[in-house]
Amino acid sequence: MRNLRTWMSLAAVGGFLAVAFGAFAAHGIADPKAQAWMHTGATYAFMHTLAVFAAAFVASQGGRRARFAPPLFLAGVVIFSGSLFAMALGAPRWFGAITPIGGTLFLAGWACMAWAALQIDRPQA
Repeated sequence: MRNLRTWMSLAAVGGFLAVAFGAFAAHGIADPKAQAWMHTGATYAFMHTLAVFAAAFVASQGGRRARFAPPLFLAGVVIFSGSLFAMALGAPRWFGAITPIGGTLFLAGWACMAWAALQIDRPQA
């Protein structure tokens, strides 16, 4: 569980940043396209930082495989949301080419969660 505490601490920082970027999108950016990128990035970042806490819960209920999900979710946040934030703040549009890598990491994290959920209520070997 020590490793999960680390991931949960990082998720809390990610949640803080998601709220900050979302507020900045709403109040600090005039360009509608940049606002949309910031909003999408903040939404996905916030959802997946909460998913890290869900992974900790699933792991505590016996779904030990859930421990593989937090690094996938948080790396997805950095790549998916980070690339959108970067473009909103002026990075070149080609930066958007890496955004799907983050989405793939999100999908892998959710697959780990499904795999972990299958362990719950099973006798441990």
